[in-house]
Parts: sequence; C-alpha cells; structure tokens
Amino acid sequence: MAHVHLEDGALSLPWLAFWSAIALALIALALYLLRRKSVSTRTLAIAAMCASVGFAASQIEIPLFGGLHLNLTPLIGILVGPPLGTLVALVINVFGAAVGHGGWGTISVNTIVNSIEVVLGFYAYRLMRAQMKSGRFAPGFGATALALVVSAFVAGGIMLVSGIQDSHLTGEEALPSLSVLIAANIITGIGEGFVTGYIISFIGRVRPDLLAHAEGLSPTAAEKTIPEGSANV
Repeated sequence: MAHVHLEDGALSLPWLAFWSAIALALIALALYLLRRKSVSTRTLAIAAMCASVGFAASQIEIPLFGGLHLNLTPLIGILVGPPLGTLVALVINVFGAAVGHGGWGTISVNTIVNSIEVVLGFYAYRLMRAQMKSGRFAPGFGATALALVVSAFVAGGIMLVSGIQDSHLTGEEALPSLSVLIAANIITGIGEGFVTGYIISFIGRVRPDLLAHAEGLSPTAAEKTIPEGSANV
C-alpha cells in the first residue's frame, strides 16, 4: 500500500498544516457519519482486530525498492465500512509513528492516503460484487488493486506538490524518483490485491456475514448468512 515514509521536518509547516486540516476534516466527517447510526459492539470488535492486524502487517517489511509493506487497508474498508475504516487507518498510523514507522508529521498525509484506500476498497468491492456473482476473489482483488493504484498516485502527488525540505531537487528533477516510488507501490498494490482476494474468498466461505455490509445486505439477511456453529464475533 502507499505510505509516505518521511521523517519529521521533511514537510514545511505550511504544507503540514494544510494536509493536517484535510485529515482532520476527513476524521470529523467519519465521526459525524458514525454518530448518525448505532455502531454495535460486534462491529467495534471487528474494527479493533482490523487495527491490530493492519498494524502488524505494516511492520513486516518487504526488502524491495528501499522497503515496502502491506497494510490491508482496502480489506479493512470492506470489513468495517468507510467511516470506521478511516478511524482504524488513523489508529494504525499513530501506532506506526510511535514505533518510528514514519514521522509524527506524516500521520495526516498517510491518513488521507489510507482513507482513499478504505473508501475506494469498500465501494469498488460493492460494485464489483454486484456485477460478479460467481465468486469473491475477483471483486476482492479488483477493488484492492484499484484502491492502491489510485492511492499510489495520490501519495506521489502529495510529495511532489509539497516538496521535501533541505532537498535541492526541483519538482521536475524529483519526478523520476517519485515515478519509481509510484511504480513500486503499484506493484505492491497488485500483490496485496491477490492477498486480499484470497482472504475475502476465505471469509466468504466461513463467515460471509462479515462481508454483508460491503455486499449491500440488510442486517436480517446478514444474520441468515452466518454458518451454523460459527462464533458470534
């Protein structure tokens, strides 16, 4: 997944304030949407597990192009929805900064990027699932790959327009390096698409009720999808 791995001080204060304002607006919107409806303790438990798994996955570094990793953000969006998924992404980024995975100043930027992944993952999966009734792998793969390709360009665009302090490269000179970074994130996104597709397929077989919201099913229909003998969480 796309993630801005910049240390504190890399972004100038005006740009940091700008991206922080956008991130705060997204968080406020997510909280507003959540307040409009009742969120069950079951959904909160799923969100907590998603935060734990997402954080753990983000700490497993793939030694390519200077270090890549999965974060399963589109999967989180599919499982808990865009508003709660945005808050989960925020929690993952805060804990990531706490262990030195990027600076505190990039929490806002990464929250913006991850929110795009969460929203696109959820709605693209819902649309693709409605069109492809034969299985869940293709929608899971397609939604994840789409979300991560878009977020790769967004992350690259943010770094391009913001610039990096103490860097002597102009935006035009930095474009080749950013292009390599974007390409690396796209390749990783496609790989994560395969991983998410298989996870979604497995969940669909053992706990299809966890996908009910993303598939547009009502709560009543969701309860009917729970296999006999399954746990309540």
